Amino acid sequence: MSLESVRRFFAERAPHMAIIELETSTATVELAARAHGVEPGRIAKTLAFRTVAGEVLILVTRGDARIDNARFKARFGKGKMLGAEEVEGVTGHPVGGVCPFGLATPLPVYLDTSLTAFDEVLPAAGAVHSAVRVSPTLLAELAGGEWVDVCKFASEMPAA
Repeated sequence: MSLESVRRFFAERAPHMAIIELETSTATVELAARAHGVEPGRIAKTLAFRTVAGEVLILVTRGDARIDNARFKARFGKGKMLGAEEVEGVTGHPVGGVCPFGLATPLPVYLDTSLTAFDEVLPAAGAVHSAVRVSPTLLAELAGGEWVDVCKFASEMPAA
């Protein structure tokens, strides 16, 4: 069902986009990077949050980034990631296949500027074994997304 909604999305908005379907799971950044033969940063992970104001939003980040809580709070207010069941309910996509395309519910989509370090990224395509190759610019355009700066990298994190 979810993969089908993404197929319909691309048929209507970007018929040139090819959905990559693999035999192996790409449900995590590590699995996806290995399966596609790319570095983890090129995997565009899609997260769903609910703010304290009750707004549900989608945030697409590079695979090796983490949410910077202070930056997130400054931009959106306090927020919490949705649980797997709620994610699937609002997006129509299973965890591991969540993407900003073919959403079951219209949701605001935000893309972290960290994605722009790459000429091409791979977000999932509605299933735990699917993805698309797309430039960050086209990803933002297709998703109707807004650019934000809410992530940090290992180099920005305090040593353990």
